Amino acid sequence: MKNQPIVLFICFFWTIAALSQSEDLKTKDLNKQAIDSCLSWLRANAYTGEDFEAYHSVGLQTLKRSLETEQDSIIGQIHEELSNWHGYNGVFPPDSVVYHSEKALGYYLKGTDQKKIADTYRTLSIDYINTRQLDKAQEVLFKSIELYESLDDAGGLGSAFRSLGVLYMVMEDYQKSVEYTNKAVPLLEKAENYSAVAIAQFNLITGYGELGEFEKAYKAADYCLEVVKTKAPQEIFVPVRAHSYRGEVYVKAKDYDNALKDYIAAWELCKYHIGEERCATYRTEIGQVYLLQENYEEALEHLLVGVKAYEDKGQGSIIQPYLDLADAFVGLGNFEQALIYKDKANANSKKILEDKIVNIESEMAIKYETVKKDEALVSQAALIQQKNKTQTLIIVIASLLFAFLLSLLYFFSKNKKATKIIRAKNAENELLLKEIHHRVKNNLEMVKSLIALQSAQIEDGATKDAMIASQNRVQSMGIIHQKLYQGDNLGSIEMKDYFINLSEGILDTFNAEDQVKIECAMDNLDLDVDTAVPIGLIVNELLTNALKYAFPEKQGGTINISLEKTKNNNLKLKVVDNGVGKTAGLAPKGTGFGSQLVKLLTQQLNGTMVERTDKGTHIEFDFLINTAA
Repeated sequence: MKNQPIVLFICFFWTIAALSQSEDLKTKDLNKQAIDSCLSWLRANAYTGEDFEAYHSVGLQTLKRSLETEQDSIIGQIHEELSNWHGYNGVFPPDSVVYHSEKALGYYLKGTDQKKIADTYRTLSIDYINTRQLDKAQEVLFKSIELYESLDDAGGLGSAFRSLGVLYMVMEDYQKSVEYTNKAVPLLEKAENYSAVAIAQFNLITGYGELGEFEKAYKAADYCLEVVKTKAPQEIFVPVRAHSYRGEVYVKAKDYDNALKDYIAAWELCKYHIGEERCATYRTEIGQVYLLQENYEEALEHLLVGVKAYEDKGQGSIIQPYLDLADAFVGLGNFEQALIYKDKANANSKKILEDKIVNIESEMAIKYETVKKDEALVSQAALIQQKNKTQTLIIVIASLLFAFLLSLLYFFSKNKKATKIIRAKNAENELLLKEIHHRVKNNLEMVKSLIALQSAQIEDGATKDAMIASQNRVQSMGIIHQKLYQGDNLGSIEMKDYFINLSEGILDTFNAEDQVKIECAMDNLDLDVDTAVPIGLIVNELLTNALKYAFPEKQGGTINISLEKTKNNNLKLKVVDNGVGKTAGLAPKGTGFGSQLVKLLTQQLNGTMVERTDKGTHIEFDFLINTAA
């Protein structure tokens, strides 16, 4: 089964629960029904295998009618169903699956359903993998991962990581395939998507097998079979593939007895579910193991049936099964038949090679004609400019020019490949950096929650206030990391939006939303993380202090925040409230830690602070950020 198209593997996890079919909804009457009813019929009959022509006709007619309605979501869903059906049946070229998937994505992008867009990016990546458009597959996968991150969708993120594992498997980067699949499995388990958990094990079985870590491969197969048995019994084809993949690993490990058991189990399961005729190609695997065991009669029986099944399906370009058949006949002393199948294998190899040669010759002919034209132009120019130069000099100049062009082509091709690799690495590093910021934000949220739990059990007022202040400080840093992984720029924070979020959190902490209004009168301003964090902590302290002391006895008021860049690229921060201000002669309230923290952070940014207490409290900072410590 090694030559089976990868689309057969992918279509297993596309299978969706069929909707019940209404008895009075007949195929011939569908065009008279509402488009929603037709769409339900398409979903209910996509995987029944009945009336192929009727389904195709209904699908195209429903699509045609939906285009007249201009309802983007409905049109997208119909394209999606046609894409899934084309992939499931396997009789259409992979390009038709890609066509409908791309159309579905285009219509979904016109809407606002981010989850649907992310899911379609992910399924489209699989279609691109099947058509070997690996760059496009990687591009849409990273887009889906970014959307799942913003939606905090563990199940979707797990499926995207699993698809990334499939992509690296096709690229034969087995280490990365295993790495991303192991990231996917816990997320899929968390989302209780056990069908996907089971299918993800395919990557691990094959990946560990290729890396020579056979025991890990066997454990992945055992886990796959256990998950299907206990939590996803509807996945009837997953055990078939699990046995087949593990059989391949046993062959690599030269454990032929266990390989034979797995291959026979795969064949028997397949026969049980879809019939012997459709599963005959699995017998080439069984025959191969018997051949390795030098049991030529058993090998011949299975290989003949399996090879015939490949030929009946029109897959006449097979090579290895023909070679295995030839070896089986040699083992039985039938050299005439062995020669026939050896010739078939050689003919297929020759045809593949000839096709490659034709492509190369076509390219060389174009290059040759181009070079001839270049030489003619150079020769004509040389004759006009210098009639007294010899023919030898002309040939030398033409040769040097040709060599120079070849060098340019070589370096251009090399640079293009390097650029593609760098682009892929950058995309992967950006994804990892976003994941780091996401985890930091989650850890800070956990710290904040622990402080909140601790403060809830403290009765001493001063201690409780100190705990709440610490909680707000942690929150101010957590918001920064949240903005980093949600934004487009991983190196800077938009401060106005950050101040608004910070203000909302602090007002909520003090339950002062209806009492105090916090206004942020400033333009959008991006700052790097090293500057944004201390400024965020300073504003947090000043807002906390104002809410605690500036508006006693539920007195209402306003706090204004502004941050701007001066002409010499320094920063000016103002925090102003219209509260009661400070009374002369009174000692400061609280522990004084907040004031110390503000002074230390101001020094860190090489800044100065000016405070006025007439008509409320007015605090102004000038930060010389270009010389900050």
